[in-house]
Amino acid sequence: MKKLLLIITAILIFTTQAICCAKDIDLIVFAAASLTETLTEIADLYKETAPDVNLIYTFDSSGTLKTQIQEGADCDVFISAAPKQMNQLDITASEEANPEKLDYIMEGTRVNLLENKVALCTAEGNPADINSFDDLTEALKTGKVMLAVGNSDVPVGQYTQKIFNYYDLNEAEIAKNLTYGSNVKEVTTAVVESIADAGIIYATDAFSAGLKPVDTATKEMCGQVIYPAAVMKDSAHPEEAKAFLEFLKSEEAAEVFESVGFTMLTK
Repeated sequence: MKKLLLIITAILIFTTQAICCAKDIDLIVFAAASLTETLTEIADLYKETAPDVNLIYTFDSSGTLKTQIQEGADCDVFISAAPKQMNQLDITASEEANPEKLDYIMEGTRVNLLENKVALCTAEGNPADINSFDDLTEALKTGKVMLAVGNSDVPVGQYTQKIFNYYDLNEAEIAKNLTYGSNVKEVTTAVVESIADAGIIYATDAFSAGLKPVDTATKEMCGQVIYPAAVMKDSAHPEEAKAFLEFLKSEEAAEVFESVGFTMLTK
């Protein structure tokens, strides 16, 4: 009997030590800057579902994040603000989309998660009297507006270039009326702080910054603003990464995304 009690005690001690020594998992998520507010809120929700998982976010332009992944940065989940950057890492994408034949995406995990809108917002008081993209076009042609836009290597800048093409605007000819940001948050800040008269940003960033868009780009103007997400092929925690991606498709996460203007593409 005494021997049995000793064995049971040893088992209990071992089990307690194992529990105490169990380490939380750091899940590294690279996400477009426009997801800063929503994913930060979702982190608190996810802690209730997976208390042993610490979400470590890096927010920046999708182009910068893609480059960091390609250069060997640790990343478990990547969420881009456009398919372009995800395609450049996806071996299943066309040769045109992925000319380097990079292979960083875990097979079967890629999903189109969200849709956003491209919005035109003005600084407080609307100093240049811009009330539509048509107004903006005329003001750019006459040099009567300072417009904040994203760099050409970030999705919001690439959508802006499509809008310029739609209106037959030559970016080089209007360059003196443009101020650039390295991600959408910098462009938004330029509008909020009245560094620019207006800016082309995402509708969700306008909402988060308390800006009211004066116009929204149509699909014909710049295409759909799709946010793909995927688990990285060399993820250190593939099962936890897949579980987090599944949570992002849940009703609970959808409430957060939709509260700022995202449209869920999958639930």
